[in-house]
Amino acid sequence: MTDIVVIGVLELNSIATGIKVLDQIAKAAPVKIIDSRTICPGKYLIIFTGQVADVDASLTAGKIAGGGYIVDELFIPNLHSDVIPAIVGTAECNNWNAIAVVESFSVVASIEAADSAIKSAKISLVEIRLAIGLGGKSFIKMIGDIHEIETAVKTAEKIVEKKGLLCNKTIIPNPHVNVKPFFLF
Repeated sequence: MTDIVVIGVLELNSIATGIKVLDQIAKAAPVKIIDSRTICPGKYLIIFTGQVADVDASLTAGKIAGGGYIVDELFIPNLHSDVIPAIVGTAECNNWNAIAVVESFSVVASIEAADSAIKSAKISLVEIRLAIGLGGKSFIKMIGDIHEIETAVKTAEKIVEKKGLLCNKTIIPNPHVNVKPFFLF
């Protein structure tokens, strides 16, 4: 039996308030902060995990502390276990039959889309890049068999489009071997 993975995310448009929110999240319940930092353009991101009730309590405390500075939020009580490794850069990648990228104007939208994509198809998440040096954009990189990639991209695209935050997407069947080292970074 695998453990249930829970994630809470807050994206704020104030760095000072973001740090205050981080403190409130940490004080509200025993959660593990996965990432907390400034992101482009001048926003602040907090990603945390823990037990369902703890993440919910910390997210609630963070939203109260963040007030009108919250840009977006996310709570997934049954996150796919491959999402966090894709965020922190420890994902494993093996099947290079096809690659894909879904690009969003929001970190939260990319995380939510990545979770839905990997639940909808047998693909691997290579990376979820979180708006660092990207002008506030975020993107998901995926690999797998072409039909699985097509399903995953359609699913991710629907999530991001629903929020009005889709920038672009691409699917590349049979990528050239010289693409691999650049796709991984």
